[in-house]
Amino acid sequence: MNTLINPSTIAPPVAAYSHAVLSSTGSRILHVSGTVGTRADGSIGATVGDQAEAVWAALREILEAADMTLADVVSYTTYAVAGQPLGEVMAARDRALAGHKPASTLITVAALARPEWLVEISAVAASG
Repeated sequence: MNTLINPSTIAPPVAAYSHAVLSSTGSRILHVSGTVGTRADGSIGATVGDQAEAVWAALREILEAADMTLADVVSYTTYAVAGQPLGEVMAARDRALAGHKPASTLITVAALARPEWLVEISAVAASG
């Protein structure tokens, strides 16, 4: 079981995330590598929003392969190319997580490993 930690003695999160997530002893832990918006057919969306949707779809598939769901995500880090509309990235996240608020970090970068990639997300999930 995962417990969201948001102490009332500090400023609340400024977006849809939690300050920390506590996982129980004996949890199954899954570390997901940075995932980009390349679809199963090899195509890549033209916008950061399209790519973010593809990333969350891929993360869902990876989690399902490990017998987990997006509700098991305890933390994730988003890397978005600077100058991209971050609202599109956050909207895709909100649709995918449907109110679940894991710990989160958003970092803007000059570029990712390939010039066509606009967003990359790595994640940690825990269940059991």
